[in-house]
Amino acid sequence: MMKQKSNKAINIVLWIAQGLLAVMFIMAGMMKTTQPVEVLAESLPWVASSPIGLIRFIGISELLGGLGLMIPSIFRFKPVLTVWASIGLAIIMVLAAGFHAIRGEFTGIGMNVILMGIALFIAWGRSKKAPIQAKR
Repeated sequence: MMKQKSNKAINIVLWIAQGLLAVMFIMAGMMKTTQPVEVLAESLPWVASSPIGLIRFIGISELLGGLGLMIPSIFRFKPVLTVWASIGLAIIMVLAAGFHAIRGEFTGIGMNVILMGIALFIAWGRSKKAPIQAKR
């Protein structure tokens, strides 16, 4: 009985984490893929000195990762893709932390680490603790 309650609780926490992380990455991805570089540089100073192709690539990766956190799980179609999306977003956060460290922008690395931790929690939870079963 306790195991069933703990699985239900972890499932709820995972859904909340997936939803919040998905919204965050979808918004960030949309911003990086649709806004002009000049406007984007006002809120993200590193954009001014980065190639436009890199900025758009990061945006598309974040957008797809955010969608991948939710869509496979909601529709129960290949829900293992949620695990892979969360691992991909964790890798993006490792690369982002490295990028900011190289540039001496240490203030943003904490957020990268927090987001990476949430993404890895989702990967662990959806692969080991509370996996979502695919529709048959």
